[in-house]
Amino acid sequence: MTPPTYAKGTTVSAASSRAEIENTIARFKADGFAFGTQGNRATVQFLAQGRQIRFDLTLPDSNSPQFTQYRRSPHSTPTRRTPDAAAKMYEQAIRELWRALALAVKAKLAAVEAGIASFEDEFLAYVVMPDGRTVGETIRPEVARAYELGTAPLQLLPGPS
Repeated sequence: MTPPTYAKGTTVSAASSRAEIENTIARFKADGFAFGTQGNRATVQFLAQGRQIRFDLTLPDSNSPQFTQYRRSPHSTPTRRTPDAAAKMYEQAIRELWRALALAVKAKLAAVEAGIASFEDEFLAYVVMPDGRTVGETIRPEVARAYELGTAPLQLLPGPS
């Protein structure tokens, strides 16, 4: 996973970025906010304009070689980092991901507030459907298939059952 360049080297904690997301969402009159983690996934959810919105962050594996190893030169054999050094690198990656998400949410809401885009335009891929998947999760495979076949699908979203 390539770290986001926007937040590279940030010293802002993940908790502070999560709080900033919550405060930003509250400022834009969201009806609720939830945050949770399970395994390597973190989720931010909120209710706004009659829609449930969900952002999922895939967190890196703390045991990944990007944190636990380094090379003295491009062609050298990997050397093991100390557990403390690996933990610091991992925490930095987590801070950078949360900082980037805070920017994304803030930018989307600012675009809506400025009239540049509608709420639906900015958040459509993150709207949670009745089956628990987001619109993006539902539509992405259909769009890929349409491009593979060179035709538009007749129906992108499944109809009511």
